[in-house]
Amino acid sequence: MAKVHFIAIGGSVMHQLAIALRNKGYTVSGSDDEIFEPARSNLAAAGVLPADMGWDPARITPDLDAVILGMHARADNPELQQAQSLGLRIYSFPEYIYQESRDKTRVAIGGSHGKTTITAMIMHVLQQCHRRFDYLVGARLEGFAQSVNVTDAPLIVCEADEYPASVLEKRPKFHFLHPQIAVLSGIAWDHINVFPTFENYLEQFAIFIRTMEPGGKLIYNHTDTALRDLVAKEAGHLDCIPYEVPEHTIINGHTRVRFGNASTDLMVFGAHNLLNIHAALHVCRTLGIGDIDFLAAIATFKGAAKRMELVARNEQTAIYRDFAHAPSKVKATIQALRNQYPDRKLIAVLELHTYSSLNAGFMVQYAGALDPADVAAVFYSGHALEIKRMPYLEPEVIREGFARKDLTVLTEKKKLEQFLDKQDLHNTNLLMMSSGDYEGLDFGGLKKYLSV
Repeated sequence: MAKVHFIAIGGSVMHQLAIALRNKGYTVSGSDDEIFEPARSNLAAAGVLPADMGWDPARITPDLDAVILGMHARADNPELQQAQSLGLRIYSFPEYIYQESRDKTRVAIGGSHGKTTITAMIMHVLQQCHRRFDYLVGARLEGFAQSVNVTDAPLIVCEADEYPASVLEKRPKFHFLHPQIAVLSGIAWDHINVFPTFENYLEQFAIFIRTMEPGGKLIYNHTDTALRDLVAKEAGHLDCIPYEVPEHTIINGHTRVRFGNASTDLMVFGAHNLLNIHAALHVCRTLGIGDIDFLAAIATFKGAAKRMELVARNEQTAIYRDFAHAPSKVKATIQALRNQYPDRKLIAVLELHTYSSLNAGFMVQYAGALDPADVAAVFYSGHALEIKRMPYLEPEVIREGFARKDLTVLTEKKKLEQFLDKQDLHNTNLLMMSSGDYEGLDFGGLKKYLSV
């Protein structure tokens, strides 16, 4: 069995791969300068938690079959330098996933939004249909002990990220997966610290399409103009399958979807999730799962963690938490809740937490994003700006970017809590959107705002 060492083993996905390889029978070691929960407990339970924190070149020995390099390892990392001097095989996370899945059918789910949810939907259906498969997904999913699994299964389903693979390999992660079946959910400019122009960002998707094997299946969101044009230009060598929002109805806050003569009620909602379901359906059809079986399985899909996650509800109020942070995700999420409950007031709070969202020059991309909300607020912390070494962001710049003069701008958790305390949630939905945690806001405590 292989002997593998992880540099920066504590990453949210890296440590999951380490555990998966240990479960496969590999000899696994690792190092990191700091490991947080839940990675620390997960690694300890699997017997692969480093005995000491920090970097030690002595851990890098000539008998290693592979060294896997985590995202936050720097180019001058002493273990990396030792591996290079010994001529060992060094992989980024996605490069290694490809090595483990060369003989499998590879399904990759890419795009600027919906990747995690589409991947989770496919995984849920495959599990319900008792299919053997490996997977890589960027969130905690009900029914799955890990977010990465690598076995001898004939199929792997991967969430395919466009972010750079490692400090050595600057190309996007999804360029290394070489899938036979791929989904592209849409293209909306993101990661401006890596891709400074939309054209540069778009080119990464063009490369992904060009490098797919001839005859591969590309399932793409036909409602996205930029993606549709790109597919027409670059995907002549592929079997292209367009998808759009499928036929559906919304009655009393419940969504029912129909494909042909078959239909089912759903536990998720919103046009973006209906698009996601249609993409997942096409993947599952390609893998030999019939529509009836697909619908029976998708009816029990509750969603990935922090994706329109229901925090609390009663007959007249619901509180949701969502991972939305990029402009396209914010627009889709807030519109979904507005459409699902057209007669309820909607209060939306968005935390600006990423490099792109905290960039004054990018703020105009959010124009109109919060318009469907009756009451809207944006929260950001000075601490987040400090960590990213970014300049102070004027509240007026945010109001102008969002093109909403009545927008409440908050910069302290205490002020956010005071804002929430003042809101009347009678016949109202509250939507909290962020890829962060509002400086440690107690989401369970939001239940106190339910109307009595």
